[in-house]
Amino acid sequence: MLGAATGAHPDAELAGAALKMAVAARGGSDAVNGPNWCLDPSARVIFHTDRGSTYTAKAFTRLCRKLGVRQSMGRVGSCFDNAAAEAFFSSLEWEVLSRHEFTSTRAAQAVVLDWCYGFYNHERRHSSADMMSPINYENATAPDREAA
Repeated sequence: MLGAATGAHPDAELAGAALKMAVAARGGSDAVNGPNWCLDPSARVIFHTDRGSTYTAKAFTRLCRKLGVRQSMGRVGSCFDNAAAEAFFSSLEWEVLSRHEFTSTRAAQAVVLDWCYGFYNHERRHSSADMMSPINYENATAPDREAA
C-alpha cells in the first residue's frame, strides 16, 4: 500500500510523513503523533529503499522503529532492487504529471495525492499483484486483515 506526502524538499522529514500516512492507511493505532502510534506487530511490514541519505537519516530510522516498520535496503550500486519505486514514479509522471498543467503547488499536491490514494491504491491494477489493485491484493492475500 502506498503512503504519500508532498513537499518542497525530498528529505527524511518528507519520507517520514509518507510513512506515517501509509501506517495510518493500514490502521495504525492511536493518534498520529501519540506515544503508542504503531502498526500491530502482526502486520510485519518491511519498507525497502535504496541507501540514500533520506532513508539512512537517524530521524527516519528512529521513526521506522517507533512505528514497527522493518527497514530493508539493497546493496550499494544495485539498480534492480529499486524497480518497484522506479515503476511507481514512472507511472506517476506518465499518468499524472505529463497530462496536467498546474497553476500552483497546492493544485499539484491535490492531483498527486488524489491519484495516489484514490486511483493507485484502490483501482490501478498491477502485474506484480495478479492484476489487482494494492488494496484488493492485500485483502486477497491476507483476508483476516482488512486493508484501509
